[in-house]
Amino acid sequence: MAGAGLRVLHLGKFYPPASGGMEAHVQTLARAQAALGAQVEVLCANHAVDGQGTSHEFHGRSPTREEWDGPVRVVRLGRLASVARMDVLPDLPRVLGRALARGVDVVHLHTPNPTLVLALDMVRRLPPVFITHHSDVIRQKVAGALFKPFEALLYARARRVLATSDAYVPGSPLLRAFRGKVRALPLGLDLAPYLQPSAAALDAEARWREEAAGAPLWLMVGRLVYYKGLFTALEALARVPGRLVVVGQGPLEAEARRRARVLGVESRVTWAGYLPPDALVGALRAATALWFCGDARSEAYGLSQVEAMASGLPVLNTAIPHSGVAWVSLHEQTGLTVPVGDAAALAAAARRLLEEPGLARRLGRAARERAVAEFRHDVMAWRSLSLYAEALGRPAPAETATLLSRGLAGNA
Repeated sequence: MAGAGLRVLHLGKFYPPASGGMEAHVQTLARAQAALGAQVEVLCANHAVDGQGTSHEFHGRSPTREEWDGPVRVVRLGRLASVARMDVLPDLPRVLGRALARGVDVVHLHTPNPTLVLALDMVRRLPPVFITHHSDVIRQKVAGALFKPFEALLYARARRVLATSDAYVPGSPLLRAFRGKVRALPLGLDLAPYLQPSAAALDAEARWREEAAGAPLWLMVGRLVYYKGLFTALEALARVPGRLVVVGQGPLEAEARRRARVLGVESRVTWAGYLPPDALVGALRAATALWFCGDARSEAYGLSQVEAMASGLPVLNTAIPHSGVAWVSLHEQTGLTVPVGDAAALAAAARRLLEEPGLARRLGRAARERAVAEFRHDVMAWRSLSLYAEALGRPAPAETATLLSRGLAGNA
């Protein structure tokens, strides 16, 4: 198999059921690498108090616990506190040392992740380090400036720094500083739940369609934080017919609910919270389009775009400078791209989907084709193992028959 015998240690901030794109990516990559024969372990912070919840906001001390996610060993480190987005993990030195002592060929860190960056900086002898740079630190300018030397120290030690897209690199001072070791590793997903929906997902789709009662159903998915463009979406909703379903939770929810009341769209917004997987697949299948209106480079990619595309759903996204968002879903090919923060342009794009015959169907069909070709989890895992091999001077892994057959099946 492509990754036979390779020992990979992933260091993430959190791990599902904790919510978030980075969290989902770490799980997807770890599982897919294990399926290709690698021995995979994940270290992360334990988001859950008493084993409950999906939000990784700090709500109290959590314990260290070890579990298995299929073939992947997951060690969730207990949190004592969270200060300026840095998690205090008392067991980290002991558990990290134990994991390294078991034998590791590749340490794969996912950033931004200040706690784990500092931990690795303090380890004198490390196995080869690979870093997936999910996003620059955009908003926390003071903390980011103070942390920059520690980050640069580790990036200098890394064998490779992996950007989620080539589009993100020119706008990132950190990636530009290490351009010679930067490679692109686009994020992918297990597309099976979207390409072959379960009976429960189809039931959920029917319920969403019944709730919409023939009106357009617009969908937003993600944590309710500053860079998601939620207020832009609410302003756009005031200019178009239909209902906006907001999937996710976060610190801006109360303010967003107030804004919806002021705009007069309160009755046309469904605050869905976090949906179970089948309910989300059903919503994606029932929706008219995904609204992905991020407004800062903290939004570097957007895995929910891939979920929508695999469901055959057009994406309305934003042209965030030097972000991969508009590369994931391409303007006039798999969706429509509008300027950042422009509610009128977002509304105009939504109206195009309603008014131009065949446009939504054409974009949705191309979206699914692009998702299958570029964003499958097994393709991502094979690419990651190839990048490891290239940097370590090992033979490149051959594409397995299983991977190739999945690709052919996905295109069928």
